[in-house]
Amino acid sequence: MKDESILSEPHRLGNQRLRNRIAMPPMTRSRAGKGDVPTALMASYYAQRASAGLIISEGTQISKQGQGYAWTPGIYSEEQIEGWKKVTDAVHGNNGTIFAQLWHVGRISHTSLQPDHQAPVSSSALSAEGVKVFIDPMGKGPESGVGEMVQHSPPRALTTSEIKAVVADFGQAAQNAIKAGFDGVELHGANGYLINQFLDSQANHRTDSYGGSLENRLRFLQEVTETATQAVGKDRVGVRLAPLTTLQGTVDDRPKETYLAAAKLLDRLGIAYIHIAEADWEDAPTMPISFKQQLRESFSGSFIYAGKYDKVKAERAIREGWADMIGFGRPFIANPDLPFRLAHGHPLAEGDATTYFGGGAKGYTDYPTVLQ
Repeated sequence: MKDESILSEPHRLGNQRLRNRIAMPPMTRSRAGKGDVPTALMASYYAQRASAGLIISEGTQISKQGQGYAWTPGIYSEEQIEGWKKVTDAVHGNNGTIFAQLWHVGRISHTSLQPDHQAPVSSSALSAEGVKVFIDPMGKGPESGVGEMVQHSPPRALTTSEIKAVVADFGQAAQNAIKAGFDGVELHGANGYLINQFLDSQANHRTDSYGGSLENRLRFLQEVTETATQAVGKDRVGVRLAPLTTLQGTVDDRPKETYLAAAKLLDRLGIAYIHIAEADWEDAPTMPISFKQQLRESFSGSFIYAGKYDKVKAERAIREGWADMIGFGRPFIANPDLPFRLAHGHPLAEGDATTYFGGGAKGYTDYPTVLQ
């Protein structure tokens, strides 16, 4: 029997009326084809999960420079746009809604993935020791599933003119996403990638207008968000942030102050939502409810939270008012019909972690649904 869970209620996100409050958050699966082009297999994968209120695509690099891992899709070439059209058509054919997550990894890359094997770029020439990236040294492709985790290459600092070019790349990628049929875009400002490398004080040692003060460290986020909203409209833009975490070497000296200021900035810019990536590893720090309530007071759009939520925790978050939607990551891998299972009390299948990154259909599109 279907329950009356608040998760099953519709929700308005910007100009989108979503069928429920369940989100499928971005998850790198490393199945893109030659030229980092989305494939028909990827279209099947996303279409299977279209019953989510909102799908946010895996991180999608805005340029070759923005890539940090092998076999991840891009959205800067005509071939990539055409590949994504197959994905969005398949999702819309199943009455789903899908946003593209726009991604520039910054320093979290390797020279083998960069144009002309150049050094990755960042806010500052600082490495994150022990932070690894996934490369394909033998060039065997995603179906082999054979790659290697290696320390990211030392980065160089972006010049001011190069920063402007990256901002423009975000704007063009947002336009490309709409051209590809996406319903909106999410800017990846979390998990230690480029926007995060400008935000967090210990990853940003610049002395120009993009570093030093909190206002300056927020400038890159502001410019990227402004160019995206100008390209596709405020109602079609969300931003993912990871407050209070230290992922991939990004550490802030005053994270609460920094991220409350970021939320207030994004509120002034009028975007549709903020997507909070909570720590989801063992013994991870918890984000205090009081801080979540402060974020709510700072931003008038929708909040999506993701990170080790089950149905009970998700319902509580929405009822307490600091969340509007909840993202379920790994559960969506093995449960393509996750909203149905949550609504009807069916047990959840466990995913095969050995097939998470790279490979073919196994562990990707072969998980059964309850009604199969």
